[in-house]
Amino acid sequence: MSEDLDIRPIDLLDPDQQDVAREWVGVHGSVQRELFGDHGSEWTLDEIRGFYASPTSRRVALGAWAGGRLVGALEVRMPLADNLDLALVWLSVHPDHRRHGVGDALLRAGESAATRHGRSTLMGETEWPEGRSDASERFAERHGYAVAQTVLRSFMPLPADRDALAALAAADDDYAVETFVDHIPESWLEDRAVLQQRMSTDAPLDDLALEEEAWDADRLRETFARTLESGRRVVESVARHVPTGRLVAFTTIAVSAGSPDLGFQQDTLVLKEHRGHGLGLRLKAANALAVIEALPAVTSVRTWNAASNDHMLAVNRRLGYRVDGYSREWQKKTGESE
Repeated sequence: MSEDLDIRPIDLLDPDQQDVAREWVGVHGSVQRELFGDHGSEWTLDEIRGFYASPTSRRVALGAWAGGRLVGALEVRMPLADNLDLALVWLSVHPDHRRHGVGDALLRAGESAATRHGRSTLMGETEWPEGRSDASERFAERHGYAVAQTVLRSFMPLPADRDALAALAAADDDYAVETFVDHIPESWLEDRAVLQQRMSTDAPLDDLALEEEAWDADRLRETFARTLESGRRVVESVARHVPTGRLVAFTTIAVSAGSPDLGFQQDTLVLKEHRGHGLGLRLKAANALAVIEALPAVTSVRTWNAASNDHMLAVNRRLGYRVDGYSREWQKKTGESE
Protein backbone atom coordinates (compact mmCIF):
# COMPACT_ATOMS: atom_id res chain seq x y z
CA MET A 1 0.00 0.00 0.00
CA SER A 2 2.88 2.40 0.73
CA GLU A 3 3.50 3.00 -3.01
CA ASP A 4 -0.11 4.18 -3.40
CA LEU A 5 0.01 6.50 -0.41
CA ASP A 6 -0.64 10.19 -0.91
CA ILE A 7 0.87 12.23 1.93
CA ARG A 8 0.10 15.93 2.04
CA PRO A 9 -0.30 18.75 4.55
CA ILE A 10 -3.63 19.77 6.06
CA ASP A 11 -4.45 23.29 7.20
CA LEU A 12 -6.62 22.67 10.24
CA LEU A 13 -7.52 26.38 10.44
CA ASP A 14 -8.80 26.59 6.84
CA PRO A 15 -12.64 26.54 6.80
CA ASP A 16 -12.53 24.95 3.33
CA GLN A 17 -10.68 21.94 4.82
CA GLN A 18 -13.04 21.45 7.75
CA ASP A 19 -14.25 18.01 6.61
CA VAL A 20 -10.68 16.78 6.11
CA ALA A 21 -9.69 18.25 9.46
CA ARG A 22 -12.46 16.30 11.18
CA GLU A 23 -11.32 13.12 9.45
CA TRP A 24 -7.76 13.82 10.64
CA VAL A 25 -8.95 14.20 14.24
CA GLY A 26 -11.05 11.07 13.76
CA VAL A 27 -8.00 8.98 12.84
CA HIS A 28 -6.35 9.94 16.13
CA GLY A 29 -9.59 9.16 17.93
CA SER A 30 -9.86 5.73 16.27
CA VAL A 31 -6.56 4.71 17.88
CA GLN A 32 -7.72 5.82 21.32
CA ARG A 33 -10.98 3.90 20.94
CA GLU A 34 -9.13 0.78 19.79
CA LEU A 35 -6.83 0.95 22.83
CA PHE A 36 -9.20 2.11 25.56
CA GLY A 37 -12.74 1.72 24.20
CA ASP A 38 -15.01 4.37 25.67
CA HIS A 39 -12.19 5.50 27.97
CA GLY A 40 -9.91 6.94 25.30
CA SER A 41 -8.53 10.48 25.58
CA GLU A 42 -9.60 12.41 22.49
CA TRP A 43 -9.13 16.05 21.52
CA THR A 44 -11.93 17.92 19.77
CA LEU A 45 -11.22 19.80 16.56
CA ASP A 46 -11.92 23.11 18.31
CA GLU A 47 -9.33 22.29 20.98
CA ILE A 48 -6.72 21.36 18.39
CA ARG A 49 -7.45 24.49 16.37
CA GLY A 50 -6.83 26.48 19.52
CA PHE A 51 -3.35 24.98 19.71
CA TYR A 52 -2.71 25.84 16.05
CA ALA A 53 -3.65 29.47 16.68
CA SER A 54 -1.12 29.77 19.51
CA PRO A 55 1.94 31.97 18.85
CA THR A 56 4.17 29.83 21.08
CA SER A 57 4.53 26.85 18.74
CA ARG A 58 4.62 25.93 15.08
CA ARG A 59 2.55 22.89 14.16
CA VAL A 60 2.56 20.92 10.93
CA ALA A 61 -0.33 18.53 10.22
CA LEU A 62 0.06 15.79 7.62
CA GLY A 63 -2.41 13.22 6.37
CA ALA A 64 -1.91 9.93 4.51
CA TRP A 65 -4.53 8.85 1.96
CA ALA A 66 -4.92 5.39 0.45
CA GLY A 67 -7.68 4.56 -2.00
CA GLY A 68 -9.19 8.00 -1.45
CA ARG A 69 -9.51 7.46 2.31
CA LEU A 70 -7.59 9.24 5.05
CA VAL A 71 -5.81 6.39 6.86
CA GLY A 72 -3.04 8.13 8.82
CA ALA A 73 -2.57 11.40 10.69
CA LEU A 74 0.56 13.07 11.97
CA GLU A 75 1.39 16.30 13.75
CA VAL A 76 4.81 17.82 14.33
CA ARG A 77 4.82 20.42 17.12
CA MET A 78 7.81 22.73 17.44
CA PRO A 79 8.08 25.17 20.37
CA LEU A 80 8.96 28.74 19.46
CA ALA A 81 9.61 30.25 22.90
CA ASP A 82 12.00 27.59 24.26
CA ASN A 83 13.37 24.11 23.45
CA LEU A 84 14.17 25.31 19.96
CA ASP A 85 15.83 22.04 18.92
CA LEU A 86 12.74 19.99 19.86
CA ALA A 87 9.98 18.50 17.71
CA LEU A 88 7.11 16.49 19.24
CA VAL A 89 5.58 13.92 16.94
CA TRP A 90 1.97 12.70 17.24
CA LEU A 91 1.35 9.78 14.88
CA SER A 92 -1.78 7.68 14.43
CA VAL A 93 -2.66 5.06 11.82
CA HIS A 94 -6.25 3.87 11.54
CA PRO A 95 -6.47 0.33 13.01
CA ASP A 96 -7.86 -1.04 9.71
CA HIS A 97 -4.84 0.15 7.73
CA ARG A 98 -1.83 -0.97 9.73
CA ARG A 99 1.13 -3.05 8.55
CA HIS A 100 1.06 -1.47 5.10
CA GLY A 101 3.77 1.15 5.53
CA VAL A 102 1.48 4.06 6.45
CA GLY A 103 3.22 4.78 9.74
CA ASP A 104 6.68 4.44 8.18
CA ALA A 105 5.87 6.90 5.41
CA LEU A 106 4.19 9.42 7.69
CA LEU A 107 7.01 9.34 10.23
CA ARG A 108 9.62 9.91 7.52
CA ALA A 109 7.63 12.89 6.28
CA GLY A 110 7.27 14.25 9.81
CA GLU A 111 10.95 13.84 10.60
CA SER A 112 11.84 15.60 7.35
CA ALA A 113 9.59 18.52 8.31
CA ALA A 114 11.30 18.71 11.72
CA THR A 115 14.74 18.71 10.13
CA ARG A 116 13.73 21.47 7.70
CA HIS A 117 12.83 23.60 10.71
CA GLY A 118 16.18 22.93 12.40
CA ARG A 119 14.95 20.43 15.01
CA SER A 120 17.39 17.72 16.07
CA THR A 121 15.58 16.16 19.07
CA LEU A 122 12.43 14.21 18.27
CA MET A 123 9.94 12.94 20.84
CA GLY A 124 6.84 10.79 20.54
CA GLU A 125 4.50 8.78 22.74
CA THR A 126 2.99 5.31 22.78
CA GLU A 127 0.09 4.15 24.98
CA TRP A 128 -1.47 0.88 26.05
CA PRO A 129 -4.14 -0.22 28.56
CA GLU A 130 -3.63 -2.20 31.75
CA GLY A 131 -3.34 -5.91 30.94
CA ARG A 132 -1.98 -5.50 27.42
CA SER A 133 1.47 -4.99 25.94
CA ASP A 134 2.62 -1.99 23.94
CA ALA A 135 2.38 -3.07 20.31
CA SER A 136 4.02 0.18 19.14
CA GLU A 137 7.35 -0.45 20.88
CA ARG A 138 8.88 -2.32 17.96
CA PHE A 139 7.84 0.44 15.57
CA ALA A 140 9.52 3.11 17.71
CA GLU A 141 12.69 1.09 18.21
CA ARG A 142 12.92 0.25 14.52
CA HIS A 143 12.93 3.97 13.72
CA GLY A 144 15.73 4.73 16.16
CA TYR A 145 13.73 5.97 19.16
CA ALA A 146 14.68 5.05 22.73
CA VAL A 147 12.55 5.04 25.88
CA ALA A 148 13.07 8.24 27.87
CA GLN A 149 10.22 7.96 30.38
CA THR A 150 7.47 5.53 31.41
CA VAL A 151 4.17 6.99 32.62
CA LEU A 152 1.21 5.54 34.54
CA ARG A 153 -2.33 6.50 33.50
CA SER A 154 -4.82 6.51 36.41
CA PHE A 155 -8.40 7.53 37.10
CA MET A 156 -10.36 8.72 40.13
CA PRO A 157 -14.14 8.09 40.23
CA LEU A 158 -16.36 11.06 41.08
CA PRO A 159 -18.24 12.06 43.11
CA ALA A 160 -15.91 10.92 45.87
CA ASP A 161 -16.47 11.07 49.62
CA ARG A 162 -16.77 14.80 50.27
CA ASP A 163 -16.02 14.52 53.98
CA ALA A 164 -12.86 12.51 53.32
CA LEU A 165 -11.69 15.01 50.69
CA ALA A 166 -12.45 17.93 53.01
CA ALA A 167 -10.39 16.30 55.75
CA LEU A 168 -7.44 15.90 53.38
CA ALA A 169 -7.77 19.51 52.23
CA ALA A 170 -7.93 20.98 55.74
CA ALA A 171 -4.89 22.33 57.61
CA ASP A 172 -3.95 25.07 60.04
CA ASP A 173 -0.59 26.41 58.91
CA ASP A 174 1.02 29.14 56.82
CA TYR A 175 -0.66 28.10 53.56
CA ALA A 176 -4.12 29.05 52.28
CA VAL A 177 -5.89 27.23 49.43
CA GLU A 178 -7.66 29.36 46.81
CA THR A 179 -9.64 28.15 43.78
CA PHE A 180 -11.02 29.53 40.55
CA VAL A 181 -13.35 28.11 37.91
CA ASP A 182 -12.62 29.04 34.27
CA HIS A 183 -11.25 32.58 34.72
CA ILE A 184 -7.88 32.97 36.38
CA PRO A 185 -7.65 36.09 38.56
CA GLU A 186 -5.44 38.74 36.97
CA SER A 187 -3.58 39.16 40.26
CA TRP A 188 -2.43 35.53 40.10
CA LEU A 189 -0.77 35.69 36.70
CA GLU A 190 2.76 36.74 37.68
CA ASP A 191 3.16 34.07 40.36
CA ARG A 192 1.35 31.42 38.30
CA ALA A 193 3.69 32.03 35.37
CA VAL A 194 6.65 31.32 37.65
CA LEU A 195 4.98 28.09 38.77
CA GLN A 196 4.28 27.07 35.18
CA GLN A 197 7.88 27.69 34.21
CA ARG A 198 9.16 25.67 37.15
CA MET A 199 6.74 22.87 36.23
CA SER A 200 8.77 22.22 33.10
CA THR A 201 11.86 21.23 35.08
CA ASP A 202 10.78 20.47 38.68
CA ALA A 203 8.61 17.51 37.65
CA PRO A 204 10.51 14.23 37.03
CA LEU A 205 12.00 14.23 33.52
CA ASP A 206 13.95 10.96 33.68
CA ASP A 207 15.90 10.83 30.37
CA LEU A 208 13.86 13.47 28.50
CA ALA A 209 16.12 16.13 26.99
CA LEU A 210 13.96 19.14 27.84
CA GLU A 211 14.98 22.68 28.74
CA GLU A 212 13.06 24.97 31.07
CA GLU A 213 10.10 26.55 29.30
CA ALA A 214 9.70 30.32 29.07
CA TRP A 215 6.50 31.59 30.71
CA ASP A 216 5.28 35.04 31.64
CA ALA A 217 1.91 36.57 32.53
CA ASP A 218 1.04 37.35 28.91
CA ARG A 219 1.67 33.81 27.72
CA LEU A 220 -0.33 32.35 30.59
CA ARG A 221 -3.23 34.77 30.00
CA GLU A 222 -3.30 33.84 26.31
CA THR A 223 -3.18 30.13 27.11
CA PHE A 224 -6.15 30.29 29.48
CA ALA A 225 -8.16 32.43 27.03
CA ARG A 226 -7.48 29.97 24.21
CA THR A 227 -8.47 27.05 26.43
CA LEU A 228 -11.87 28.61 27.20
CA GLU A 229 -12.43 29.54 23.55
CA SER A 230 -11.88 25.89 22.59
CA GLY A 231 -14.78 24.85 24.84
CA ARG A 232 -12.77 23.54 27.78
CA ARG A 233 -13.70 24.25 31.39
CA VAL A 234 -10.94 24.75 33.97
CA VAL A 235 -10.89 24.28 37.74
CA GLU A 236 -7.65 25.22 39.47
CA SER A 237 -6.52 25.45 43.08
CA VAL A 238 -3.39 27.16 44.37
CA ALA A 239 -1.60 27.37 47.70
CA ARG A 240 -0.70 30.86 48.89
CA HIS A 241 2.13 31.23 51.40
CA VAL A 242 0.42 33.60 53.81
CA PRO A 243 3.56 35.23 55.33
CA THR A 244 4.80 36.32 51.89
CA GLY A 245 1.51 36.42 49.97
CA ARG A 246 3.06 34.43 47.09
CA LEU A 247 1.55 31.50 45.22
CA VAL A 248 3.80 28.49 45.77
CA ALA A 249 1.81 25.51 44.43
CA PHE A 250 -1.01 24.72 42.00
CA THR A 251 -3.06 21.93 40.46
CA THR A 252 -5.39 22.05 37.45
CA ILE A 253 -8.26 19.94 36.11
CA ALA A 254 -9.67 20.64 32.64
CA VAL A 255 -12.92 19.28 31.16
CA SER A 256 -13.42 19.02 27.41
CA ALA A 257 -16.70 19.92 25.72
CA GLY A 258 -16.29 16.65 23.83
CA SER A 259 -16.36 14.58 27.05
CA PRO A 260 -18.09 16.62 29.78
CA ASP A 261 -18.11 13.59 32.12
CA LEU A 262 -14.30 13.36 32.20
CA GLY A 263 -11.83 15.64 33.94
CA PHE A 264 -8.21 15.74 32.87
CA GLN A 265 -5.88 16.23 35.82
CA GLN A 266 -3.14 18.33 34.32
CA ASP A 267 -0.14 19.91 36.01
CA THR A 268 0.44 19.75 39.75
CA LEU A 269 3.47 21.47 41.26
CA VAL A 270 4.74 22.48 44.67
CA LEU A 271 7.85 24.63 44.58
CA LYS A 272 10.79 22.69 45.99
CA GLU A 273 11.35 25.23 48.74
CA HIS A 274 7.77 24.70 50.01
CA ARG A 275 7.62 20.90 49.95
CA GLY A 276 7.17 18.82 53.06
CA HIS A 277 3.85 20.41 54.09
CA GLY A 278 1.45 18.05 52.29
CA LEU A 279 0.45 20.75 49.81
CA GLY A 280 0.15 18.43 46.81
CA LEU A 281 -2.38 16.18 48.56
CA ARG A 282 -4.23 19.14 50.06
CA LEU A 283 -4.53 20.94 46.72
CA LYS A 284 -5.66 17.90 44.76
CA ALA A 285 -8.29 17.09 47.40
CA ALA A 286 -9.54 20.69 47.41
CA ASN A 287 -9.63 20.78 43.62
CA ALA A 288 -11.57 17.51 43.42
CA LEU A 289 -14.13 19.01 45.79
CA ALA A 290 -14.35 22.11 43.59
CA VAL A 291 -14.96 19.96 40.48
CA ILE A 292 -17.71 18.02 42.27
CA GLU A 293 -19.44 21.29 43.16
CA ALA A 294 -18.86 23.29 39.97
CA LEU A 295 -19.03 20.54 37.34
CA PRO A 296 -21.30 17.80 38.70
CA ALA A 297 -21.46 16.04 35.31
CA VAL A 298 -17.83 14.91 35.76
CA THR A 299 -17.82 11.25 36.84
CA SER A 300 -14.08 10.61 36.77
CA VAL A 301 -10.74 12.39 36.60
CA ARG A 302 -7.83 11.00 34.56
CA THR A 303 -4.18 11.70 35.21
CA TRP A 304 -0.73 10.71 34.00
CA ASN A 305 2.38 10.50 36.22
CA ALA A 306 5.94 9.43 35.62
CA ALA A 307 6.55 5.95 37.04
CA SER A 308 9.52 7.47 38.88
CA ASN A 309 7.31 10.04 40.65
CA ASP A 310 6.78 7.99 43.81
CA HIS A 311 5.51 10.93 45.86
CA MET A 312 2.71 11.97 43.50
CA LEU A 313 1.71 8.36 42.87
CA ALA A 314 1.32 7.93 46.64
CA VAL A 315 -0.79 11.11 46.77
CA ASN A 316 -3.00 9.73 44.01
CA ARG A 317 -3.51 6.44 45.81
CA ARG A 318 -4.71 8.29 48.92
CA LEU A 319 -7.20 10.17 46.75
CA GLY A 320 -8.54 6.94 45.25
CA TYR A 321 -6.85 6.88 41.83
CA ARG A 322 -6.45 3.49 40.15
CA VAL A 323 -4.04 2.65 37.33
CA ASP A 324 -5.74 1.71 34.06
CA GLY A 325 -3.00 2.22 31.47
CA TYR A 326 0.53 3.24 30.61
CA SER A 327 2.44 5.35 28.16
CA ARG A 328 6.04 5.79 27.16
CA GLU A 329 7.86 8.88 25.98
CA TRP A 330 10.31 8.05 23.22
CA GLN A 331 13.24 10.19 22.14
CA LYS A 332 15.54 10.31 19.13
CA LYS A 333 18.54 12.52 18.55
CA THR A 334 19.24 13.16 14.88
CA GLY A 335 22.57 14.95 15.37
CA GLU A 336 23.27 18.37 13.99
CA SER A 337 20.20 20.04 12.53
CA GLU A 338 20.36 20.88 8.86
